[in-house]
Amino acid sequence: MPADEPTILATSGGLRPGERTFFEFSALTHYAVELAGVTGRAPRLCTVATALGDNPHVLHALAEAARVAGYEHSHLQLFPQPNVADPAEHLLAQDVVWVMGGSVANLLAVWRVHALDRAMRAAWEAGVVLTGVSAGSICWHVGGTTDSFGPELRPVTNGLALLPYGNGVHYDAEDRRRPLMQRLVADGTLPESYCSDDDAGLLYRGTRFVEAVAERDGARGYHLVREGDSAVETPLDTRLL
Repeated sequence: MPADEPTILATSGGLRPGERTFFEFSALTHYAVELAGVTGRAPRLCTVATALGDNPHVLHALAEAARVAGYEHSHLQLFPQPNVADPAEHLLAQDVVWVMGGSVANLLAVWRVHALDRAMRAAWEAGVVLTGVSAGSICWHVGGTTDSFGPELRPVTNGLALLPYGNGVHYDAEDRRRPLMQRLVADGTLPESYCSDDDAGLLYRGTRFVEAVAERDGARGYHLVREGDSAVETPLDTRLL
């Protein structure tokens, strides 16, 4: 059952330590599933951990999190080869695609080798809700800030660009994220951007920003625009889930 229109919930959260499992999905992920509008059956959720090289321990932990949440779970694996015959067809059969954090630069390169960039666009256009954390947030945008290349943050500007904005993640948790995002918007490296504190998310319908939401009181989203040679940052009204 697809969402009414193309939907992305880009987050810096949605996953937490579990009580009896390594991970549990938290309110942001549950909201993404709610956006899919599934009734009468378990929601189909596919996890994608390309950004961590399809680490088998992570894949197992995400499957456990999905089981605890009551979702019908699958994963899309690309290392050492795709684990399904037709990745594009597999994505189209989902209600929600949830993308794990890690190296967004590696994720984008590997997705393009396997034409997953086109497959993700097709799923999004068909109403499959796209969501994820960190790299799984930046990837849907034009780009953002990343530690994919080493400890020093650098820009990434070759995102899938389903959304015509930049994206800043971990905005309140990593000191270097905010000033670099502001510089990148100010000098035109990144376009108008939306950013999220840890435990906050950004909802888009089509390419239109709809709202900022959070699973922790005090976490919020931000809007960055270029004015002259500066970036102007505006905190967004953020709804607590």
